[in-house]
Amino acid sequence: MAKQKQNNSRDLKSLRNIGVIAHIDAGKTTVTERMLYYSAFVHRVGMVDNGTTVTDFDPEERERGITINSACVTFRWKDWDINLIDTPGHVDFTAEVERALRVLDGGVVVFSAREGVEAQSETVWRQADRYHVPRIAFINKMDREGADFYGTVGEIRERLGAEPLIVAIPVGAGPPHVPEAFRGTIDLITMKQLTFDAESRGEKIVYSEIEEGMRKEAKFYRDKLLDQLSMFNDELTELLLAEEEIPEEMIRAVIREAVLSDMGVPVLCGSALDGIGVQPVMDAVGCYLPSPLDIPPVEGIDPNRPDDPATLRRPSPDEPFCALLFKVVSDRHGDLNYLRLYSGKLTSNSRVLNPRGNNKENIPQIWRIQADHREQVEEVSAGDICGVIGLRFSATGDTLCDVKAPIILESIEFPETVVSMAIEPDSAEEYKKLKAVLEMMRRQDPTFKAVENEETGQTLISGMGELHLEVIKHRLLREFKLNVRVHHPRVSYRETIQKPAEVTGVCQRNIAGARHWAEVTLRFEPLDEECQKVEIRNEYTGELPNPEFRNVILESMKEEGEAGGQLGFPLTRLRITFVGGAFSDSETSETALRIAVADACRKGLAEGGIVLLEPIMRLEVSTPDEYVGDIVSDLNQRHGIVTKTHNRGKLTVIEAETPLANLFGYTSAMRGLSQGRASASMEPLNYRPASSDVLKSFMLE
Repeated sequence: MAKQKQNNSRDLKSLRNIGVIAHIDAGKTTVTERMLYYSAFVHRVGMVDNGTTVTDFDPEERERGITINSACVTFRWKDWDINLIDTPGHVDFTAEVERALRVLDGGVVVFSAREGVEAQSETVWRQADRYHVPRIAFINKMDREGADFYGTVGEIRERLGAEPLIVAIPVGAGPPHVPEAFRGTIDLITMKQLTFDAESRGEKIVYSEIEEGMRKEAKFYRDKLLDQLSMFNDELTELLLAEEEIPEEMIRAVIREAVLSDMGVPVLCGSALDGIGVQPVMDAVGCYLPSPLDIPPVEGIDPNRPDDPATLRRPSPDEPFCALLFKVVSDRHGDLNYLRLYSGKLTSNSRVLNPRGNNKENIPQIWRIQADHREQVEEVSAGDICGVIGLRFSATGDTLCDVKAPIILESIEFPETVVSMAIEPDSAEEYKKLKAVLEMMRRQDPTFKAVENEETGQTLISGMGELHLEVIKHRLLREFKLNVRVHHPRVSYRETIQKPAEVTGVCQRNIAGARHWAEVTLRFEPLDEECQKVEIRNEYTGELPNPEFRNVILESMKEEGEAGGQLGFPLTRLRITFVGGAFSDSETSETALRIAVADACRKGLAEGGIVLLEPIMRLEVSTPDEYVGDIVSDLNQRHGIVTKTHNRGKLTVIEAETPLANLFGYTSAMRGLSQGRASASMEPLNYRPASSDVLKSFMLE
């Protein structure tokens, strides 16, 4: 395992908090393993296929050969301390990417030179855009048949809207048996050819003059790079116009400027599996990606003065302490909570504040995380990522801060679940175990939900896709050894209304000898797909017998909105507004108001008319030409709409939008149609009205 001695007192200027992100099978974990090997963190290279990687340590990950949980490791490379998070590529585990990007300062985005920019590549890129995370790109798998470096660079520009800054080009492409096999890279800054020694697994690099056949190409792309950089720096432009030599350090400094201002993305290439091109990526992390000092001060809200301008915290150990809790790992021995420190210091046996509930938390232990290993430390400082044990009131997305200087940082938003599955325990004893395990899993995974149906005895668990639920099912059966019956997955639908409605809910009841009376008028309005929730508003300006009654009405409206629609599915794209009512000084009570609101909600949903919304998936299928017709025909039968087809090397890429309900088991069907030669990826796109047949089937239940 780790052989590096960890330095607990770090120079912020040399610290890099980075994530490795990409589409599934692009080679993220292999890149990470090579980084750990070349930095002497480990003494042998872990292999995904052999289940020997450092960051994929979960048995489920090793069995499937994919990353499911993000893993954090800390290592030193040259002059830099690097906190690295290896993230999943499968769309079902997008929450792991979301929370990693929320707390990271930079990212390494890995692309496959054969597949180019794929569906999940776009998803993670958009996530990084949302959090303004500077990036470098590594085009991996240059040793594969059909590898196309320049085609992938073009897709980065066209599909992702980025400005690629090519700093290294490949020498050859494809596997060893082809004439122009991939055999190294050319650094366009030093104008040297790099050959990676196979005997040392790529650890030794031979720097040489550029071979004759590559000089013209190298000069062309270096000139192009300098031309791009001239847009960012006047001094470089003047040297370029004077046809003078431009110093290497100036080129690197200008690239760094472009990256930090989100104006360019350095692009490198290689083959991580063959140990080619990974050390230049590690150098690029240090040279081009930001330290915590390069990131603007984090903004938050002072809970004692919520209407004041944003409160700032600079990345300094001398500032008041604040951190974001971005991940919880639950086990039987207690939760390990991952923190990103933005300012101040945190010491063991200290007390901090969680301003969300105004709760004070004890910090008995602080841990430096090394994948599945931990190293206890006494203190961590601004810019660090660490784990703490002993929190009682905190959850993912919460802020922890100095008791005397409270601040609430922006939380983390996670996508809604799209698939659910019913689970039934075999006995009352198993029910108790199941309940405890599900609660633990809910703390760990914000995209996992569990709701108990008291009438049927079933528990409905929801997740981001079939694979997500399958992994959860395996954990319940194998890891926790629960005796439960698991039913087939089903789609998580949503409900809204067809048209506006304004209704009055009434309460006229005698309860325990007392009369309760109230009338509440609510307006219901459907919203467009930009709103994925129920908005609660107040437009009533009249008098109420009790000033607190207004809060009771609004709270009841919120509860009714969260209770679901007429078919029992969650409500969305809906605005409910309190507009009027009639009240009595003597007979209107909290109970009367809640009953009247419930009555109004029932009437409003009925008068507005049911619209059943189903999740639509964005599907991308890569297939040889001869199977295109069969795959398109199959998609049509699944009510899919083909939006685009284009070529990627020798393959045809079909992009379609298809109801999730028609995609269960699609991967197996697609492989059958293509004799195993096609591949597919999908991601949630949006919710759209379901067909009348689907709606009718639920109305008849």
